[in-house]
Amino acid sequence: MAAPPSPRPHVMVLPFPAQGHVMPLMELSHRLVDHGLEVDFVNTDFNHDRVLNAMAAETGVVPDGIHMVSFPDGMGPDGDRTDIAMLADGLPAAMLGPLEEMIRSKKIKWLIADVSMCWALELAVTAGVRVALFSTFSAAVFLLRLHIPKLIEDGIIDVCGKVTRNKTIQLSPKMPPIEATEIPWTSMSSSPDRIKVIIKNVLKTNPAVSQAATVICNTFEEIESEALDLVPNSLPVGPLEAPPASSSSAAGQFWPEDMTCLAWLDKQARSSVIYVAFGSFTVFNATRFQELADGLELTGRPFLWAVRPNFTDGVVGQGWLDAFKLRVEGKGLVVGWAPQQRVLSHPSVACFVSHCGWNSTMEGLRNGVPFLCWPYFADQFCNQSYVCNVWGTGIQLCADEHEVVTKEEIKGKVEQLLGEEEIKVRAAMWKDKACASIAEGGSSHENLLKLVNLLREQ
Repeated sequence: MAAPPSPRPHVMVLPFPAQGHVMPLMELSHRLVDHGLEVDFVNTDFNHDRVLNAMAAETGVVPDGIHMVSFPDGMGPDGDRTDIAMLADGLPAAMLGPLEEMIRSKKIKWLIADVSMCWALELAVTAGVRVALFSTFSAAVFLLRLHIPKLIEDGIIDVCGKVTRNKTIQLSPKMPPIEATEIPWTSMSSSPDRIKVIIKNVLKTNPAVSQAATVICNTFEEIESEALDLVPNSLPVGPLEAPPASSSSAAGQFWPEDMTCLAWLDKQARSSVIYVAFGSFTVFNATRFQELADGLELTGRPFLWAVRPNFTDGVVGQGWLDAFKLRVEGKGLVVGWAPQQRVLSHPSVACFVSHCGWNSTMEGLRNGVPFLCWPYFADQFCNQSYVCNVWGTGIQLCADEHEVVTKEEIKGKVEQLLGEEEIKVRAAMWKDKACASIAEGGSSHENLLKLVNLLREQ
């Protein structure tokens, strides 16, 4: 009688409960399942419901090998989950106990935890699980996080995260220069109390990073070699990709993707469309929103603009947006949430107006799309610096004295970007390098195989 097949190695995956963190870890989970592993993917109850609703709208199914589970996040039903400081502060108390219980009951040997959840390293001691960390931001920003105690020691910021000495920070020549006022953890909130909580959490959890078996990075050797050399036990496996269109990617999305935009793109001329998307956290007030709308119309070019339900702060009426959609019909298309990777790979897309979140940055880079950079908070300023100052694949949109990016600025920078052939050449070069890294035999592909072999060590 043949021996029964050996069970697939079981891995728990724990993202920070935000769209830009859930999505890349879901993409990694797809890769692990492709290589014969089984994944328990942990969302908070709140986000689990959002994912299921998005999947229902798309008639999506969770792929075999990925098991969706969830736990409370410690907030009440009406809690503000866009308040990152308060959300992050309550997660350990709410989740550590249930996570430990599940690890023990299912005899899970490996946990892949988001770096922003690195308090989960405690489970290595309490539950005996081995922990790999996953960085949802660049290797350069990961290093900057580890460098915060030195920034405090040098008097650039204080222990509350207040900038006390404005200075350009560049940890090595090939890493992005940023201003002290743009350090990710000091720009994540307008509230000094919230920033203090964020810095306190970073200082508390930084020492635990060295306990991780490895640090998985959504980047690749060719683009961040200097930074990766300085990250302890780094394993770059990026740029991560969504699964093929034939399988469901909705298991990582908080909003249903509007696939009708792909047919619209098919009708547009090659390299003609301005794609505009600002991720899951950016919020515009009425003035900025209307200037952007007017600026896109002023360019005279076709545009695809993703406006998620909570993109504005409530002062822009639906009636105004509906009237705008009618006015630009035939020239511009506004959708709620786009299948971004498929949009960026479409031949009609000419450029990407982006907040420069790391996922968007990697996706634009992998598809050779020039950037118009419009960062909002956190690591986005650092990513903008990579795009504009290091890689040379985009230019920055600049606000006026009232902190508004005007319609004239948008029109002018679109014309400038699309007229600069050198930017297009560099974008194409980095596309080739990114695609080579994830192809068989490439640096990221080889690192993925190393990760799979490590996770098989039960």
